[in-house]
Amino acid sequence: MEYPALFEPADEGGFVIRFPDFGWGTTQGDNEQDGREMAEDALLTMIAEHIRQGEPIPEPSHPRGKRFRLIQLSVIAGTKIELYRAFLESGIRKAELARRLGIPKANVDRLFDLKHHSRLDQLEAACAVLGKKLEVSVRDAA
Repeated sequence: MEYPALFEPADEGGFVIRFPDFGWGTTQGDNEQDGREMAEDALLTMIAEHIRQGEPIPEPSHPRGKRFRLIQLSVIAGTKIELYRAFLESGIRKAELARRLGIPKANVDRLFDLKHHSRLDQLEAACAVLGKKLEVSVRDAA
C-alpha cells in the first residue's frame, strides 16, 4: 500500500511534505531520504488518527508529477488498514468482533494499531471473521 506525498522545496532547504489524500498533516525533511522517513511517520500518524476517531481511511490517489513521491507502508500496516476498512464495512462493533474471535476487546484495538506488531495469523483470523481472505504474494522487486 502506498500513498502519494507532495514534496515541495522549502525556502530554508529540504522539503515541505503534504498528503493530497488527507485534509490535514504536513511534515518536512532535510533531504530526500529524511523526507521519505518523515513522510512515512506522518502518514502512519494520520491513518492512526482516522482509526482512533472511527473514521474511514481515504483510498490512495494517483497524482502525477515529479514533485510527488509514493510512500510505501509495510505489509503489516497495509493489512491492518484493509482489516480496519473491512471492519467498518461490516457494521459490527469491536465487542462483537472480539466475541467472534474469542479474544478480549483490547486485543481488537491492537489489530488496528499500526505500531503494534500483530501476528499474521491473528490478522488472517480477523479477516476471515469479517468474510475476507488474506492473501500474500511475493514477486520480483522492480
